[in-house]
Amino acid sequence: MKFLMLVFSDPARSSDEEPPVPIEQWVEEAYGSGKATDGDRLRPSAEARTIRRRDGEVRVTDGPATPAHVEIAGFDILECADMEEAIALAGRHPMATAGIIELRPAWPLDL
Repeated sequence: MKFLMLVFSDPARSSDEEPPVPIEQWVEEAYGSGKATDGDRLRPSAEARTIRRRDGEVRVTDGPATPAHVEIAGFDILECADMEEAIALAGRHPMATAGIIELRPAWPLDL
């Protein structure tokens, strides 16, 4: 089952809690096992552009599409047996301690 794992930074969060593993170890485990297949950090939301097509015209605005009290810092594509396995993997990511992780199951488009 494919999942999009969104990694959010949370500037309001301050914690002395140590993450379960360093990011290098999480990457090695997740990608080495084949449970993470792609991912990357993202540039700051100030560099984002939001695109909408309205009345036959493409409209581009500066910034993210969503309010920015938190910022999408990165993403990973996960291949896990089920949501529980994806949660276990995401729960070990260092940003689960320092930020926020959101998991979204993929909804295949059968064309």
